[in-house]
Amino acid sequence: MSKGIDDIRTVANVGTGTMGHAIALQFALAGYETRLVGRSDKSLDRATTNIRRDATAFADAGLLKPGETVDDVLARITPVVGYERGVAGADFVIESVAENLDVKKSVWAEVERFAPEDAIFATNTSGLSPTAIASALARPERFVVAHFWNPAQLMPLVEVVPGEKTTKEVVDTTFDLMTRIGKKPARLNKESLGFIGNRLQMAVLREEFHIIQEGIADAATVDDVMKYSLGRRWNLVGPVASIDLGGLDVFYNISTYLFDDMDNGTGPSPLLAEKVKAGDLGAKTGRGFFSWQGEDGRRVIAQRDQVLLRALKDDAAEGR
Repeated sequence: MSKGIDDIRTVANVGTGTMGHAIALQFALAGYETRLVGRSDKSLDRATTNIRRDATAFADAGLLKPGETVDDVLARITPVVGYERGVAGADFVIESVAENLDVKKSVWAEVERFAPEDAIFATNTSGLSPTAIASALARPERFVVAHFWNPAQLMPLVEVVPGEKTTKEVVDTTFDLMTRIGKKPARLNKESLGFIGNRLQMAVLREEFHIIQEGIADAATVDDVMKYSLGRRWNLVGPVASIDLGGLDVFYNISTYLFDDMDNGTGPSPLLAEKVKAGDLGAKTGRGFFSWQGEDGRRVIAQRDQVLLRALKDDAAEGR
């Protein structure tokens, strides 16, 4: 019998990187006893440092529970090396390891050896097939996607995606759990590579790359167009609702001539491939389409995080 939302008491969080540490914090903030499962003491120490930093930012923004301190939150997180101790007795196990199908299958096959038979398994993959990952399991019916968005402690969305064999009860409990930890879950009826968010993101990026390559505008200008028009509008009223407001006949007429002129390529963007080949991978290497070196790069990231924190505070105040 599948676990219901009130049966979830202990969470095991496998992975200590950018997403893993932030997801562990989310469960601890919501009051769950959380095991942070890593491969070494070094990786766990680094993750714990990052968790304290992010929890402190929540405290400074007034987003902790009344009377609670950063130390109270961290006391609910237990760092553990290895799966045997890390997932034993857990009710819900979520994984955020490398975005590689073989790696994830290997991790889950090992997790299943030590986790309880009735534990729910969730992967934080950004778009891999849950059915393919779950093929490594003896009980694939308890496996589901819970796709958090980066930065996971600040972005509300979690996409909940079933595999071919996932039971409705597992999807329901996972959806309810994401709601209970303060997220805005989106339930997909069936799996699709990239789910919804990354399909939309890649569709926009494909056309952005095309505009840049064609010399219509540079990257900064294209991003400004998105930030100061569609980005602001879609944050309040989604794209489909927006065209209802604008008139479907208007958008139909635009589609009759514009779709044919847009990029309909099916492979990776040559512009993106060129950047990757040159080793310009973005913030992680200091340069991508923009420079992320020095104080300017740090300021952009800090401003983004502050705005996202304010948005979470507004959501909490309005009961959203």
